[in-house]
Amino acid sequence: MQQFDNLADAQTLALAIVDTLPEPFVVLDQELLVLAASRCFYEYFSEDAAQTHGRPFFELGGGQWDIPALRRLVATILSERTSMESIEVEDDFRHLGRRTMLLDARLVRYEDSSSPTILIAFRDITARRAVEREKQELLEHTERLLDEQQTLLHEMRHRIANSLQIIASILLLKAGAVGSEETRLELRDAHKRVMSVAEVQSHLNDVDGIDRIDVAAYLTKLSAGLAASMIGPHHGIEIHVEAGEGTLPSSDAVSLGLIVTELVINALKYAFPTARAGARITVALEFDGSGWKLSVADNGSGRAAAPPSASSGLGTAIVAALAKQLKAQIREVSSGSGLRVEVTHATFSSHVPLAA
Repeated sequence: MQQFDNLADAQTLALAIVDTLPEPFVVLDQELLVLAASRCFYEYFSEDAAQTHGRPFFELGGGQWDIPALRRLVATILSERTSMESIEVEDDFRHLGRRTMLLDARLVRYEDSSSPTILIAFRDITARRAVEREKQELLEHTERLLDEQQTLLHEMRHRIANSLQIIASILLLKAGAVGSEETRLELRDAHKRVMSVAEVQSHLNDVDGIDRIDVAAYLTKLSAGLAASMIGPHHGIEIHVEAGEGTLPSSDAVSLGLIVTELVINALKYAFPTARAGARITVALEFDGSGWKLSVADNGSGRAAAPPSASSGLGTAIVAALAKQLKAQIREVSSGSGLRVEVTHATFSSHVPLAA
C-alpha cells in the first residue's frame, strides 16, 4: 500500500480520484458543507467550483438539491451511521428539467477525528425509466390487443360452429326430401363431412391456444364423434385410436382430421358389407421428430369388395389433395384381412416395416 509522508499528499490524491470519477460525486462534512466534488458534478449540474466549495449542499443551484427525500437520506445516514444505496429521487433540476436520480450515500468515519464525512454519488436514470415506462405501456397495450383478439376469436368460433350446424341440418333435410337414392347418399356423405369439420372446430374451442394441437386427444375425440354419428347401434363396428404423444400445427391437424374422416367413411361404406363380430377400424399416428405417419386400417374384406368407383370418388380425391398439401405420400395395402391406407409425411423415417 502506498505510504504518504504527510496528510497533504493523501488529500491531493483523494481529490484527484474524486475529480476523475465518471459520474457526479460530492463529499460533505457533518454540517453538510461541500468539501469536494467531481468535475462531472460541476459540469452536469452547471455548478461553479469556486462558488460551491464550502457552501451548504442544500443551497446549491438556487436550492435545487433541497429535496425532502434527499434531506431524509442524509439525516438517516448521520443518525444511524450507515450507508444507503440506490435511493431514487425525482425532481426538477435547474438546466435539466424533470429528472430521476439514483443516489448512493455512505458515511465515512476516521480514527483520529470525530468529524465524519458523507459521500454521495449520483446517477441520472431518467432515460432508463422512460424506456421502462414505454416498455410497460407497450406490454399493457399488447395485452389489451391479445384480450381483444381472444374475444374476437371466441366470437368467430361460435359463429362458425353455428353455421356448420345450420349447413349440416339443411343437408340432412335435403337428403330426406330427394327422390333419388344416389343423391340421397351423396347428401348424407356431405352431411358427414360437415359434421367432421364441426368436430374439428369443437376441438379447437376446447384447447387453450390454436397454434399447435395435441393430436392424440384430437383424433380420439374426432373418432368418437365419427362413431357416434356414422355407426348405427346394430352394426357393431369399433373405431380404435392408437396415437403417440406429439403436437401438430393446427392447420395440419385439421387437414389430418379431414383425411381420417374420409378414410373412415370409406371403411364404413365398403369394408363390412355384412355385419360381423369384432369389426374394427384402427386409426394410428406415429411420430418421428417432425415427421409423422397416419394409418387407417380395417379388418374387413379389403379393396376387392369395394366397387371401382370407391377408388376414384370424391373422398379419394379429397384425401389425395389434403395429402399433397401436407407434403405426404399415400400408400394402400389390401389383403383378405382388410385394407390399410397410410399417409406418410415427407420427413418421416419409419423404423417399422410395412406389413402386407
